[in-house]
Amino acid sequence: MDEDTRYEAVRSRDARFDGEFFFGVATTGIYCRPSCPAVTPKRRNVRFFMTAAAAQGSGFRACRRCRPDAVPGSAEWNVRADVVGRAMRLIGDGVVDREGVAGLAVRLGYSARQVQRQLTAELGAGPVALARAQRAHSARVLVQTTDLPITEIAFASGFASVRQFNDTIRAVYASTPSELRTNAPQPAAKELDITPVNGTGPATEPSAGIPLRLAHRGPYQSAAVFDLLQREAVPGIEEVTGTPGRRTYRRTLRLPYGTGIVAVDERLGTLKGRPHTGGWLDARLHLTDHRDLTTAVQRLRRLFDLDADPYAVDERLGGDPRLGPLVAARPGLRSPGAADPEELAVRALVGRAEAERLVRRYGRTLDAPSGSLTHLFPEPSVLAEALSAEPLVGRLVTALADGTVRLDVGADRDDAQAALLALPGMDAATVAVIRARALGDPDVAPPGADVPDAWRPWRSYAVQHLLAAGELELP
Repeated sequence: MDEDTRYEAVRSRDARFDGEFFFGVATTGIYCRPSCPAVTPKRRNVRFFMTAAAAQGSGFRACRRCRPDAVPGSAEWNVRADVVGRAMRLIGDGVVDREGVAGLAVRLGYSARQVQRQLTAELGAGPVALARAQRAHSARVLVQTTDLPITEIAFASGFASVRQFNDTIRAVYASTPSELRTNAPQPAAKELDITPVNGTGPATEPSAGIPLRLAHRGPYQSAAVFDLLQREAVPGIEEVTGTPGRRTYRRTLRLPYGTGIVAVDERLGTLKGRPHTGGWLDARLHLTDHRDLTTAVQRLRRLFDLDADPYAVDERLGGDPRLGPLVAARPGLRSPGAADPEELAVRALVGRAEAERLVRRYGRTLDAPSGSLTHLFPEPSVLAEALSAEPLVGRLVTALADGTVRLDVGADRDDAQAALLALPGMDAATVAVIRARALGDPDVAPPGADVPDAWRPWRSYAVQHLLAAGELELP
């Protein structure tokens, strides 16, 4: 998009582009999402940015009305396999906060200077600025949805000091942390990605968990996603309860600093008979360490494919004679990912029943079980030691444990596929599932399936349409 096209999107308040770009208004010093309901500024006063971090770096603060920091992430980072796309996925997972720019560079196989140069040249912000913008958003969520002390929130959000935290909040939101808490928004504002507990204000008990609205763009076929999660649910680490349209998916999470339990509620794909054109999934996170908030949210977003661009997918696939009717029947159908890529790889290989056995025998028991959620899926290192004699799964978990196979969000997808196929006995169909789900590749065709190249770069979504229509079956 050129700047004139972007301005037309702003003038028409087109929510399709929320998260794809941001605009700042020179006369007010505020930056917004394209769908901001405020009066459209004059073209000469508007500046455009690829990221919220770039807008903040240019001196703009976040609009209090449209909350531009709460938009879905750009679908571009899921599609792209280059260093910038991989870097953005890693930054979203909190790697810069945990390992610094040097750790990010090592994971990408570049020098820190090269990573800084490429991100700044293309996005207008380097890795530190991008991570800072993400920390500010995490801090706002904690400030406005929990009663945790401000000092604790500062460090839980990834800031190195309380002073750095206070300066960042003032720069991004033009408010102090205390003012943010006092002025916590009410849940009626659909633009928000948070919901106060009981709808009355900040949570009164940190143990109540962190309520979230996980925003997405465009229509979202939640029934298909929850159907899949219900079929695949492994007892002990997952459960789906409720009736279709009102189901809740719960699972345990292994996170960098601790563990978590998440509950995500299903929302109907239509409102008064029409597809939703945007919205959110309600969720609640229980974390043993609040520093894991950003990572947990990003892993949920990948699992539910919330950063997808359904407009681009449906436009491309909807024009195909075979897929057109399927797209019309299910606009916004998603291609679910994985909350834990290594877990997904093992489950794709061994199946649901064997995965349940592995959980019971080798999974770590939660310190505080929650109903039927009692365990974490066993780590590759634990399985590698226990299953070393197993001819195929033993090879996979050993390769995951020693790094021969990398499936983290910054992994090179082609390298990962080659490493998986190099394992003796590994079949191409299983690798295709791992690439589509664990690595979040939107363009995967199962071997032998009638999935033509004309459906690129959205063949993973085409497969989901065929599966939903009963025209394709996967092993």
